[in-house]
Amino acid sequence: MWLDRAATALLLLAGAVNLLPGFVAFAPSRITTAYGVSVDGAHSADLTVLLRHRAVLLGLVGLSLICAAFISSLRIPAVTAGAISMGSFLLLAYSTSGLNSATMRVARIDVAAIVLLAVAAVLVWRKNA
Repeated sequence: MWLDRAATALLLLAGAVNLLPGFVAFAPSRITTAYGVSVDGAHSADLTVLLRHRAVLLGLVGLSLICAAFISSLRIPAVTAGAISMGSFLLLAYSTSGLNSATMRVARIDVAAIVLLAVAAVLVWRKNA
């Protein structure tokens, strides 16, 4: 019983970490605050669309993790998608030099969230074993 509650709590936390940046899709004025990049000037419309699209995808990952907190059959696919999403961002971020402090803050948050996912995955595995 406690394994399920702990896994639920961890999935909710990891889901929130992914869902919150999704609001940038609806509030593009927050892009500079969230990522520390300017979306003014030449090609700003392109960058804005790309970052808003990223926000939608993060929102979907977050929503899937939140749903998986309550629907056990979604847990493995949602945790897998979350781990791939955050893991790929971390791989790209830590293999790229010269990133700004806002992007590195996002990377540190993703490190914490991927740890939450790993612990949730172990709890789900132990419950099902």
